[in-house]
Amino acid sequence: MRSDNIKKGIAHAPHRALLYAAGVSKKSMDRPFIGIASSFSDLVPGHAGMRDLERQIEKGIHSGGGQSFIFGVPAICDGISMGHEGMRYSLPSRDLIADCVEAVAGAHQLDGLVLLTNCDKITPGMLIAALRLNIPTIVVTAGPSLDGFCKGETLTFIRGSSEAVGRYRIGDITEEKLHEMEMNACPTAGSCQGLYTANTMACLTEVIGMSIPGCAAASAVSSKKRRIAFESGLQICEMVKDNILPSDIITRDSIRNAIVVDLALGGSTNSILHLLAISNTAGVDVSLKDFEELSFKIPQIIKLDPSSHLTMTDFEHAGAIDGALKNLYGKTPELKNTKNVLGQTIEERVKNAWVDENVIRPLDNPITTNPGLAVLHGNLAPNGAVIKLSGVSPNCLYFEGHAKVYDSEEAAMKAIEDDIVVEGDVVVIRYEGPKGGPGMREMLAPTSLLAGKGLGEKCALITDGRFSGGTRGLCIGHITPEASQNGIIGIVKNGDLIRIDIKKRSIELMLDEAEIQKRTENFEPNPPKVQKGFLLKYSKTVSGADKGAITL
Repeated sequence: MRSDNIKKGIAHAPHRALLYAAGVSKKSMDRPFIGIASSFSDLVPGHAGMRDLERQIEKGIHSGGGQSFIFGVPAICDGISMGHEGMRYSLPSRDLIADCVEAVAGAHQLDGLVLLTNCDKITPGMLIAALRLNIPTIVVTAGPSLDGFCKGETLTFIRGSSEAVGRYRIGDITEEKLHEMEMNACPTAGSCQGLYTANTMACLTEVIGMSIPGCAAASAVSSKKRRIAFESGLQICEMVKDNILPSDIITRDSIRNAIVVDLALGGSTNSILHLLAISNTAGVDVSLKDFEELSFKIPQIIKLDPSSHLTMTDFEHAGAIDGALKNLYGKTPELKNTKNVLGQTIEERVKNAWVDENVIRPLDNPITTNPGLAVLHGNLAPNGAVIKLSGVSPNCLYFEGHAKVYDSEEAAMKAIEDDIVVEGDVVVIRYEGPKGGPGMREMLAPTSLLAGKGLGEKCALITDGRFSGGTRGLCIGHITPEASQNGIIGIVKNGDLIRIDIKKRSIELMLDEAEIQKRTENFEPNPPKVQKGFLLKYSKTVSGADKGAITL
């Protein structure tokens, strides 16, 4: 066993002394050492219930013949860090989390890992660490919150808080009603109820095969989730015995399977960043071109909040990931028959799967022939930009408007609040990319405010930053190159005409080449907005969004 490096032989008496000091028994020295990387935090509602799941995983590991060790991993709540300077830390925390897990598991020579995660950047960060270490690993995502409810109205985090602010601003609801909604929007611990980034990544982790079937959609407060945690503890011991590694499971086929399901479900645009980063770490050839190619082949078969009023609870009741796979496998050659941590193939999983086709549509009767996500190109985004197509009204697939340009999210928010942004505008928010932000903040606040004020289908918003999985409307992010990297978005001026044609997958600044050349020659980007600490280090090492904003 790998852990023999710290527990076997005369020379390792000092190591054993310290392990005994930690409470390890003499008999347990012969067991595989299994780390539980827990991102528990009572600062993060998606993670606040993890103490119970830690206990269930521990029970499973000890029942399976292993010795468990819990260690902590940082966790950031995107919702709480949204709309202010704190959001700069969210995406960089993905790489920090990967470093933490790698460092602890590597230093202590652990034989296997159970990764207890849930929210947005924690799950991909842990998957990146699993691939770097390449020791037997299984992922437990803690699960979504129960749906909110307020006086006859079903709520989610987005509808009950972010969009409610916009409704209050235009006088649609009272301040008292706003406070009632915010109190009832998130009634339990767990990730936000819709197909935002946390639940998107949980779904894709299960599709890739790193979680036990049913894990993604099982509620954070359910007994089912506790059983999955226990079974994951048992299974990691079997994986250590059989030496089943992340590199055996996370392959080009399994990542492309994740892209297929992502497109079919209409997941968060952040999944593109994370799948590209995971692919890079795995050393497999997956790029934006794979998203582009598959986006023309995979229609959307379900719409969840924020694009509809269906939530993860509805998704679970309709068959969840196995149900979605059942309606895709064998019907599209793009979905391959890969294996998961239990050794099950997709063919085996879907054989007895149940699916409610009123919710998860069959492939020949999709909600729309458009995919859930799309990649756009044009002179504004020569290296690509992304849009959550599932959140765009069919009336907005073609849009022309004049630019209102802002060099920060805060400036754009003030303009929207002050009614400077009006119907027909294209809001341009720049210097919010991975380097320029730094940290590539999410723009949920301005997009939710636009939606709440009734401008969601009447304005467009484009940015070199990114969006929450809870964003809906004509919102295009990840524009590359970003402004700080001499991207064309940096030379846009107020009043410039911008054309967005989703069907043609294009985004264009409607200037002639001579004018673009003139502006480019005279353009000098703004420096990164933070010039010290962790964020400065990040800005110096991070790649563009088209590469997954990786730091290696």
